[in-house]
Amino acid sequence: MAETNINLAAGARSWRWQTAVLIGLVLLLAALPLLANMLGMPSLISLATRIVILAIAASSLNLALGYAGLISFGHAAWYGIGAYVVGILYRHFVSGEALLGLPIGSDQLLITLPAAMLITGLCSGLIGALALRTSGVQFIMITLAFAQMIFFFFVALKAYGGDDGLIIRRRNELPFVDLRENENFYWLSLLIAVVWILLLSRIVQSRFGAVLTGIRQSEPRMAALGIATYPYKLVAFILSGMGCGLAGALMANHARFVSPDMMHWTQSGEFMIMVILGGAGTLLGPAAGAAMLILLEMQLGAVTEHWQIILGPLLVLMILFWRGGLSGLWRQMMGTRHD
Repeated sequence: MAETNINLAAGARSWRWQTAVLIGLVLLLAALPLLANMLGMPSLISLATRIVILAIAASSLNLALGYAGLISFGHAAWYGIGAYVVGILYRHFVSGEALLGLPIGSDQLLITLPAAMLITGLCSGLIGALALRTSGVQFIMITLAFAQMIFFFFVALKAYGGDDGLIIRRRNELPFVDLRENENFYWLSLLIAVVWILLLSRIVQSRFGAVLTGIRQSEPRMAALGIATYPYKLVAFILSGMGCGLAGALMANHARFVSPDMMHWTQSGEFMIMVILGGAGTLLGPAAGAAMLILLEMQLGAVTEHWQIILGPLLVLMILFWRGGLSGLWRQMMGTRHD
């Protein structure tokens, strides 16, 4: 009994410590634009915005990959579709042309972001309904095949730039907030990322999340318990796709440009590396993995133009020797601290 009380007390102290660290991290991230301007390094704001947006995409993929065990090579498609929703709506808003006979077009963020999530949700639901009837290598190849089909479709879509992409001359507008200021757009992206990750936290801690974990560990055992696993996997796949669509819509606003390259399978591979590097099946690991990967690419790119040759082996070594990724390393540090 005494040992149990000691373990509970240690767990409570660890939880309070980690919560304090996370709150401090969010506050530090919120203060980053101010610090960047004080140091005369405004380019850090753009870099941090990119990291925050990619953290949303990686965390979304983690719901399918890390919790449900769905290894998807097609999430770049949802990322790109979300971006193109913003670009196409802006294009029709500026030109005034009808879309499919309807006067559709908008430059309002409160319209374009939900539209991007809705459309990516519908697309991921349609493709997921087919792909999830398979498993293992077949599922991986089907998601990759569908993603490449979507990629080549947008390459051939000359009405929206084809492989040259589509320029968005101005970021979407938000009432009472000037998103043309990089600081304001960064704070908005950070707020959306925090809200999205908190939502994912509620999902994975719910009964739904417990079923997803069970499916990842042993789907036949969950089926033997009388649980229909297909609907759970489909909902997880849709939510994951909607998160990537949200990230794509934000990235389109940040870069003010969209192109089919956002949908290429290599982008799906980058998302997967972020998840694995940060720690699959953890809440904040993919966000940390996104930051680590982008910073490594930036630092190595400043050293040599052949930075991929260095990055590849470096990532392999990290994955081999950091068991559980950055999250595993964090748990080891916290365990050491509280021993």
